[in-house]
Amino acid sequence: MGDSRRVLFRGDGGVSTVGSDGSGPRAALLMCPASGLGQAGRIAGTVAEALRAVVGKLELLVAGDARGTSELAAAAVRDGVDVLVVVGGDGAAHHALQACAGTGTALAVVPAGTGNDFAAALGLPEDPLAALASVVDALRDGMRRRMDLGRISSEEWFLAILAELARLRPQQVVIGTDTGKLELEATLVAVGNTTSYGGGIPVCPDADPVDGYLDVTVVGHLSRRQLVRMLPTLRTGRHIDHPAVTTLRTRRVLLGGRNDWVSYADGERQAPLPLTVECCPRR
Repeated sequence: MGDSRRVLFRGDGGVSTVGSDGSGPRAALLMCPASGLGQAGRIAGTVAEALRAVVGKLELLVAGDARGTSELAAAAVRDGVDVLVVVGGDGAAHHALQACAGTGTALAVVPAGTGNDFAAALGLPEDPLAALASVVDALRDGMRRRMDLGRISSEEWFLAILAELARLRPQQVVIGTDTGKLELEATLVAVGNTTSYGGGIPVCPDADPVDGYLDVTVVGHLSRRQLVRMLPTLRTGRHIDHPAVTTLRTRRVLLGGRNDWVSYADGERQAPLPLTVECCPRR
């Protein structure tokens, strides 16, 4: 595991275990300095200073790698923090989500990665300091929001998009939903609890993180030339109008078939097919 450290800050800038007046929620700030080509490390001090003004206790957790992020997040939740604030990209937020899901610890994100679809799904501004201001306001006002989560084969949680890519060559896939089964050759299958992945591409443009359903976008058999022609419409969400694209809405989806696809959730590599994905409301 990479270097992972735990530091406590006091509201007046000293080192302690209480905030400036001892009031407010108990928070942990999980930082991944390498996120966003170092952007997370550059703004960490600013984030910590802003949080000290609105929390009663702030613990700084510095993760050296993905494993460290997961372990520190899990430890903070076990310690009973009220909120875990993550400074980083989709990968860091995804690892923190595994610890916070289904617990009393709220998750807040300050986007500072190369891809920040997770933060966008939470309604946060793209600019990290503007997002920080939103987090501070929420902490000051005691605001929380419950959202649906996706779960992969009852093991891994995700907020944004789970996707399968066939390396630009169609493969046979079986998609089972609440209402039936679809068998076809597909180039891409995306299961979305929110709209976007890949840096803001609205692959599931109608997905809603509080409706209790997953949206499924299936791109069928296309030649490379046809796929290249369709790609610009992904940025606008109009790819769903293409005759080769099928959209579905379901609470649970089974993905299988004779293929060698591997799934990715919130940008993190998951398991090969077959797998089951379900929507878990308000987790």
